[in-house]
Amino acid sequence: MDEGRLSAWLSDAAGAPVAILSHHRLSGGAIQQNVFLGVTRGGVAEEWVLRTDNTATLAVSLGRGAEFALLRAAHAAGVTVPEPLFGCEDRGVIGAPFFVMRRVAGSATGHAAAKRAAAMGGDAALAGDHGRQLARIHSIRPPRADLAFLGAPPADATTAFITRMRGRLDDAGTPRPPLEYGLRAMELHAPPPLPPVLCHNDFRTGNTMQQEGHITAVLDWEFAAWGDPHEDLGWFTARCWRFGQYHLEAGGIGPLDAFLAGYAAEAGWQPDPARVRFWQLGATIRWAVIAADQAARHLSGRETSLELALTGHMVPELEWDVLDQAEALHAGKA
Repeated sequence: MDEGRLSAWLSDAAGAPVAILSHHRLSGGAIQQNVFLGVTRGGVAEEWVLRTDNTATLAVSLGRGAEFALLRAAHAAGVTVPEPLFGCEDRGVIGAPFFVMRRVAGSATGHAAAKRAAAMGGDAALAGDHGRQLARIHSIRPPRADLAFLGAPPADATTAFITRMRGRLDDAGTPRPPLEYGLRAMELHAPPPLPPVLCHNDFRTGNTMQQEGHITAVLDWEFAAWGDPHEDLGWFTARCWRFGQYHLEAGGIGPLDAFLAGYAAEAGWQPDPARVRFWQLGATIRWAVIAADQAARHLSGRETSLELALTGHMVPELEWDVLDQAEALHAGKA
């Protein structure tokens, strides 16, 4: 990274001289890079985070300009997110589009958060906090000129999801009958469509910064899209995102009823538990597809990574979960 070129651009964007005192890559971010920037702006010390693309990205991941716009919309809606500062689409500055946000305190390690919560028998307050944050995200509804890049919302989120997942499986070219079976189960038991909302589409333990039992930031907006609010609820509560604490349905950190109560209190309406379970199946299928795609990034040689390679080993377990959930859906137990 050319510090001189970046500091010149930041100075122009900030309207004050910006000097970069230190920078280093932060942990996490298999798809995107997060870089800590210790700076002075007009002589005042500040801590920022620069977010940009990795060498290889997923085709379904939004660009940094879009993610910056989403962060601004969320910040205005009262979602607890890092303050968005500056966005840059000029590849000539650091070689790729990027945006800069204010650094916030806390940890986003999903396994550690789940382990802490399990040690206290579950953290109902933190689960409720997640529900409230998600309800604020869902308060953002189309049409929105600032989010025009998301396109028109689907007429039926379930049909759109099934079509998209089948397309991803076809493009990958690797037969995965359990996932196809799960998609067919969703197709046969699809609920009627609801008015669309902004779905974060990766709202889970590990994508929220936490400190002292409270959320300090909702992170990673690169998969956001218009959809059914239950899709986000199902993703957060799916078994695959409980980090081994399977008895704590709300992200491995707390009880499902506390999470849904927090959501209802903020949103003003009660989510349908059956619809949440339906989308838990969708979440398991989608994570299996993403995991397979991440492994393919490693196998293609575009981005050799032990993390990406190991992610591929999750797929068989996810396929077993898909079969179990699909059978429960067929039996009317979902």
